[in-house]
Amino acid sequence: MVNYTASIEKLIECLIKLPGVGRRSAERIVAHVLGAPKEEIKILSEFLYKVKESVRSCQICNNLSEEETCKICQDLSRQKDIVCVVEKPSDVTAIEKAGNFHGSYHVLLGSISPLEGRGPSDLKIDGLIQRIKQGSLKEIIIATDADTEGETTAMYLTKLLKPLGVHLSRIGLGIPVGSNLEYADATTLSKSLESRRTI
Repeated sequence: MVNYTASIEKLIECLIKLPGVGRRSAERIVAHVLGAPKEEIKILSEFLYKVKESVRSCQICNNLSEEETCKICQDLSRQKDIVCVVEKPSDVTAIEKAGNFHGSYHVLLGSISPLEGRGPSDLKIDGLIQRIKQGSLKEIIIATDADTEGETTAMYLTKLLKPLGVHLSRIGLGIPVGSNLEYADATTLSKSLESRRTI
């Protein structure tokens, strides 16, 4: 086993806690830190602290923001009557990268997972209900993940929101673009058939 100094070992242990970072990756990061100019590392540490201190949830949609409301909610060109419901802020980023959705969002900040002790009360649903009751929403697109927790959350939201009279839709689920049918699993194929649309 390699004998690192106590401070290096502690830094490695901290880095391993980051998602997707194993011990070898952490060791490479430490090697980079040790070889980088002090000013570069100082800027990195300042921005780590700044992000933790200044980023919060948007008061309207729960997306990441450094102000009371996020840039998407502030954007007057967005369709405010169409809301895409997602589990986490990174889902907003993924949809925005696609570039063809011009509505607004509502971030639940989680999903229903009884096995992990997360129920509906742990999600940010109240703000969505308030937005519906204000009468300004035409459609809600439920874009939770296609895993068990995401499907459970989608079913719960459907039961909860349908009586409120707003049009509900679910994102299409199925075969990724560029892939072959023969390599798709049975569940994916089933979802693809269920999500079919008229052409």
